[in-house]
Amino acid sequence: MKWDFMMSNGAGQGRMAITLAALGVVYGDIGTSPLYALKQSFAGNMGLQPGKDEIYAIVSLFFWTLMLVVSLKYVLLVLKADNKGEGGILTLASLAARRLSPRAHTAVMLLGLAGVGLFVGDAVITPAISVLSAVEGLEIMAPDLAPFVLPIALVVLVVLFGVQHYGTAGIGRWFGPIMLLWFTTLALLGVLEIAKTPAILGAINPLYALDFLLTRPGTAFVVLGAVVLCVTGAEALYADMGHFGRGPIQFAWNSWVMPALLLNYFGQGALLLRRPEAIENPFYLLAPGWMTLPLIVLATLATVIASQAVISGTYSVMRQAILLGFLPRQEIRHTSEHEQGQIYLPLVNWLLLGGIVLVIFWFKSSSNLAAAYGIAVTGTMVITTLLLMVVAFHRWKQPIWLIALVGTPLLVMDLAFFSANTTKFLAGGWLPVLFALLIILVMTTWKRGRELVLEKLESQALSLQGFVDNIQIRPPLRVPGTAVFLSKSIKVVPNAILHNLKHNKVIHERVIFLTIKVKDEPWLLREERLELTQIGDGFWQVVANFGYQETPSMEEIFQSCAKQALNVRLNTTSFFLSYEYLISTDIPGMARWREKLFIWMNRNSLRATDFFQIPTNRVVELGVQLEL
Repeated sequence: MKWDFMMSNGAGQGRMAITLAALGVVYGDIGTSPLYALKQSFAGNMGLQPGKDEIYAIVSLFFWTLMLVVSLKYVLLVLKADNKGEGGILTLASLAARRLSPRAHTAVMLLGLAGVGLFVGDAVITPAISVLSAVEGLEIMAPDLAPFVLPIALVVLVVLFGVQHYGTAGIGRWFGPIMLLWFTTLALLGVLEIAKTPAILGAINPLYALDFLLTRPGTAFVVLGAVVLCVTGAEALYADMGHFGRGPIQFAWNSWVMPALLLNYFGQGALLLRRPEAIENPFYLLAPGWMTLPLIVLATLATVIASQAVISGTYSVMRQAILLGFLPRQEIRHTSEHEQGQIYLPLVNWLLLGGIVLVIFWFKSSSNLAAAYGIAVTGTMVITTLLLMVVAFHRWKQPIWLIALVGTPLLVMDLAFFSANTTKFLAGGWLPVLFALLIILVMTTWKRGRELVLEKLESQALSLQGFVDNIQIRPPLRVPGTAVFLSKSIKVVPNAILHNLKHNKVIHERVIFLTIKVKDEPWLLREERLELTQIGDGFWQVVANFGYQETPSMEEIFQSCAKQALNVRLNTTSFFLSYEYLISTDIPGMARWREKLFIWMNRNSLRATDFFQIPTNRVVELGVQLEL
């Protein structure tokens, strides 16, 4: 773990340092939900007026939603489903898919891909709604500033995405203190208002929520779509576990984040009991007039931090998808010499910004965006619960009756929230669904396309061992030097060596067939990295294994080879790569339009030379034509 060194410098100081860091990265999204969640619960389309009974019911729903969804489900249960300390929806899917039948494995991975799609949809909406909600405080301070809200929000977001290539190492140290100040402010504002109307604390009683759900089921069903906004960002607890560890994330929630959020929501409820007209913006109206501008500045900083966390999470998820073979290779830059998790994907960055700008121009306000927000969050919640139940059965070996006892109520709750948000589908909920469908389409097309290419290569190529044996019997001219042939398969001969032998009629005195594999584990031990086999005189087969959180590097691979007596100097070695020229045909495999999509993605993917960090002046590319 990247934070383990802190723990060795004193348990107390280390724990506080990690907890502060977790406040800044993990809890930015859920920490800024008080800006809009309660206000949205009484929005005009909800059909709910801020009367006394309604206020008690909504605050009670907020309290128990936070307790059950975040404290019970995520903090207590989901955080236990780690893969060598790593979390996230793809991690959970890979854990759940192990040791399943091929059909069940495919179904589970499709669920994981759906979760990725919804996560990306959330990553587009979160920065937009968070920054807009913060900047809309200007309307409270001075209504004449309303026309400037959109331009200011866009400037903030463009600047945020424009500095991503510098990495978060420099500004990251400020995240924790700023969010600590933010949560302290949330708590103090809530306490001051609760002190004026302490009766609001009675909303802790779940009977208020239950009575509302049972006596006004139609209205309650619609309102649940807004109530769930109070747990937006809960998935970040799991996704960022690899950066901070389970303990600090749990400690930060229980000791600081949860109390601050609850105090602020109860404070907003208390304010509405005294002044129902404050529903216009109950968060900003909690503060005295002189504090509005400083609060807007602090809220904007907090939402930028929340957006940064989502952006960084998107980079991480996209890298996992690339290395697991669900997306084409793209440029991955490491922005820190010390932190492996700090990466930057230029293409993802600008596509994300483009999506956010379009969303802001389309929806124009945080209230309108709230309609699009819930489906992504609740859809991911449902998928997480389903995958967690599979993990509990297959990996934790828990009895079915216990899984049903705990999992069924959680699943029913998640489905209730998801169903409530489907009522907002036409008002904007279609957006994350569209993103999810597009992501699933792209990922499944790429995965299936690569499988077809591999099948074609293996069906048309020669057996590797047979080829080497034949060379030993009738050797061609051997020339000095080392040649590395990258191969997708360990079974067959790469086309590049056949072309080289056909046209140049020579083979290097030392030939290495290199295959790079990505395992469904985040990190691998050094002893798991390399499988090195001498398959003939001067012929070696190297299988380099990497985890899905690691970026393959030629330098690292051959450093490992050197430890097993195979010394390779990159600056004097020739690398031969096979490039497939793909042609769409009527041969069964994929629909023609999917074949064309795959060919387009293949043509625009990052060259292996750049992705695997191979010296460009040592590369020879040889093409082969394949019909799909």
